[in-house]
Amino acid sequence: MNDRQYEEAFKGWRTSLRTLVSDAPGLAEWQERRFRFAHKIGELLTKPHGSSPETTGPVLYGVSIPGAGLCYVGQTLEAERRLRDLPVGESHHLANTLPPELWERVVVVRWPVLLAQASDAEQAAAEALGAAVCGLALEHRLQLVTSPPLNGRRRHRNGQWRPRDHAQSRSRGAVHAASLPGLWDMTWDAWRHLAGESASADNPFVITSQAGRAVFPSAVLDDGGAA
Repeated sequence: MNDRQYEEAFKGWRTSLRTLVSDAPGLAEWQERRFRFAHKIGELLTKPHGSSPETTGPVLYGVSIPGAGLCYVGQTLEAERRLRDLPVGESHHLANTLPPELWERVVVVRWPVLLAQASDAEQAAAEALGAAVCGLALEHRLQLVTSPPLNGRRRHRNGQWRPRDHAQSRSRGAVHAASLPGLWDMTWDAWRHLAGESASADNPFVITSQAGRAVFPSAVLDDGGAA
């Protein structure tokens, strides 16, 4: 897309949004419609589904959009809270940059389930590190492998953006990234499965595995999930 096309698209977006909120009733409907959709996505990410239990505790998660693909990777110790807020955006910045109406797939991996299959030595190492550091270490390795663009820059107080070099990071996650090789291999396998698997015609909104799930917000929207 060249600069002219970009500016035309931006103006079109502003014009459409102004039409949707052109009066008080329209503004209320816009607010309600967006929250209905975000609430639905939050439920699909967290509530029990088929043989998959409620999503709670530590997880890795990532959001993909058409074109750019995987654009953001994160981790949390409280999936039951964080994943519900992810599409709402009250405490998570992602929905403010990328409206959930644009999301194609959200992958969630419950890595503690996989840790139970790791060696005794690695389980002991994970216990010594603690869940917070384990989650950060897995997040760091996933960001290194996938290079999601929204994790690749950081905001600066001068209003500019600065590139983030994950390979040179000295964060807690980076320092301990190599401490759990078996858990990482299983996590990466689970992630690739959920990131590559297609939804079925019988259930186009979510797929599950032993280690997590993938939710398809675009399919929900196409099915009238925001109406």
